[in-house]
Amino acid sequence: MILLVGGDSEIGAATNRFLTAQGHAVAATTRRPDRVAVDRPALDLAAPLDVWEPPAGTRSACIFAAMARLAACAADPVGTAHINVTQTLTLVERLIARGIHVLFLSTNQVFDGNTPNTPADAPTCPVSEYGWQKARVEAALREHLRGGAPVAILRLAKVVSRGMPLIDDWTAALSSGREIRAFHDMTLAPVPTEIVSSAIGALLHDRASGIYQLTGSRDVSYAEIGRFVAGSLDADPALVTEISALEAGLPNGATPRHTTLDSSLLRDRYSLDVPDAWQVIEGAVTARKKWLRRANRERGGSS
Repeated sequence: MILLVGGDSEIGAATNRFLTAQGHAVAATTRRPDRVAVDRPALDLAAPLDVWEPPAGTRSACIFAAMARLAACAADPVGTAHINVTQTLTLVERLIARGIHVLFLSTNQVFDGNTPNTPADAPTCPVSEYGWQKARVEAALREHLRGGAPVAILRLAKVVSRGMPLIDDWTAALSSGREIRAFHDMTLAPVPTEIVSSAIGALLHDRASGIYQLTGSRDVSYAEIGRFVAGSLDADPALVTEISALEAGLPNGATPRHTTLDSSLLRDRYSLDVPDAWQVIEGAVTARKKWLRRANRERGGSS
């Protein structure tokens, strides 16, 4: 049995679908009472964990659940740290004590973003509150690793689905001749959701230990993506207005120069190659264009 803690998250739900399709027995936790079922056990990291038990037969667990918004962590460092650090480590301790392999999803935010393709063994140096919280959990997990516990860390940056809301919104706006506003000083190194699910599945299957990283190979700015989307739609590039994330008052850590991490270990061990950034974005744009064409046909057929 594989346990996914945080099955309502986008990546958690995608991984659940991937693992189930691969024939694995999966239980994905939920905070929503209406979703509780045999394969959707209840778990709320905000609640006490002293009587919580993982499903019988759980062999490996991946922790997706977190308060991941930089602004939320900056605004409430104590409350978010209770979830992201205290409760997460309590959960990890309970899992390890029961001989369950733990895969913890971390972030590029544990680094300051000044170095491209940061190696996995580089010292953490976060600048955001969210990054500090993830780094604190990582430090505790490294102690477990040194003690021989079956623990792995997977650091991710921007994960892009075919239905990425930002791309969907921009595609709809540009298709209608409306302006979009895109940050020129915020970057991402996108990874498709399906590759992230494959990596998680491989690490859980092998009960792998150690620190792994998975990002695209290069950073692109949101403004560049906006122009790319406009070009793919033959829209007027003047509809893309560049703005500054820094001037918009985004929290510390929102504008790293680089989000890329050295992902060679996963690539070499599991043959996981991340497509070029523009291939990833094109996939999301193409999916949205198909949806728009289908919606237009349906509206035309009903009129």
